[in-house]
Amino acid sequence: MGNTVVTLKKGEGRTIKSGGMWIYDNEIDSIMGNFADGDIVLVRDFDGYPMGQGFINSNSKIRIRMMTRKKDQEVDGDFIKMRVRNAWEYRKKTVDISSCRVIFGEADWLPGLVVDKFSDVLVVQSLALGIDRWKEEIISDLKECMEEDGIEIRGVYERSDAKVRRQEGMELYKGFLGPEFDTKVEILENSVHYLVDVKEGQKTGFFLDQKYNRKAIQRLCKDAKVLDCFTHTGSFALNAGIGGADYVLGVDASQLAVNQAKENAVLNGLTEQVEFICADVFELLPELERKGEVFDVVILDPPAFAKSRNSIKNAVKGYREINLRAMKLVKEGGYLATCSCSHFMDADLFAKTIHQAAANVHKRLRQVEFKTQAPDHPILWAAEESYYLKFYIFQVCSDF
Repeated sequence: MGNTVVTLKKGEGRTIKSGGMWIYDNEIDSIMGNFADGDIVLVRDFDGYPMGQGFINSNSKIRIRMMTRKKDQEVDGDFIKMRVRNAWEYRKKTVDISSCRVIFGEADWLPGLVVDKFSDVLVVQSLALGIDRWKEEIISDLKECMEEDGIEIRGVYERSDAKVRRQEGMELYKGFLGPEFDTKVEILENSVHYLVDVKEGQKTGFFLDQKYNRKAIQRLCKDAKVLDCFTHTGSFALNAGIGGADYVLGVDASQLAVNQAKENAVLNGLTEQVEFICADVFELLPELERKGEVFDVVILDPPAFAKSRNSIKNAVKGYREINLRAMKLVKEGGYLATCSCSHFMDADLFAKTIHQAAANVHKRLRQVEFKTQAPDHPILWAAEESYYLKFYIFQVCSDF
């Protein structure tokens, strides 16, 4: 247990009192005792009531990330191993573990750490100083758990190159943890093969959170003409192809992503049905409309338009614009799949924005389904940042 005691101001600590994991710098009244950044400290409420223990970092606005609510818990190797084992056992029960997110930060009570498993490779992203000290031990514990289930990991790659590390006073880092290996890894998900580039791909190389949302569009795409916007490495487009689409057009602004998507189409024998182009979606949608193009299914999987609270207003405009344009391109009685991956764009605001877009183009929406991120990215209630992905499928009809 940490010897340093942090006392909260009266009336503060609302986040952790409601079940969250973070204490901000402006919530702290006093810090008694010496500490080094990354150390475990004991947190008390203003009246001395013990709130638990967490990692402290004086460089970060998130001053403390909680590790346990127990004041006497030893945060040691055995404790960390227990957290890791629990995370792995949870995945085995809830998802296809051939490729999945094995550790999802706060939602696995290992704040600031993400570990993705792509077939027999692990990719780790460490975003907080306290957990960074445990990184190699956590990887070792994970490998041990997996070995017990007959899974051998052939390599580990670190993608701690996200800018948020600077807010923790940490350098960006990217590279092998252990022996080098081929960083293009083939995975199989929903009967679709992908080459995942763990070194150069976005974030950890591939977005596993949409796994079951991608599967949900397969049955809509039989014999269909499909448009997949912000296709990244082609995942929704390829699911449409595997689902039996006649023609799929996948669009992304990144030439690197488009090249990878084309490679993935070859891997799945879908080059006849699925075409990928490099273009700006905001420019392409009006152009397709002018040409009189219509599609049976349109898919919108944009990057997070709202990366902070300050950007919500512009994000709403962006989401409204692309949804409005997409609805115009869906043929009568066709389908729109649309999502937001920003936790600042909450579910109510996203629904309202789509509703406004539909009203603007005189469309009626029939909800087919609403989904969130896959269960390997669990939503921890009270930890708002763990709930970020909202995914709808609608049938698009004209005003009756």
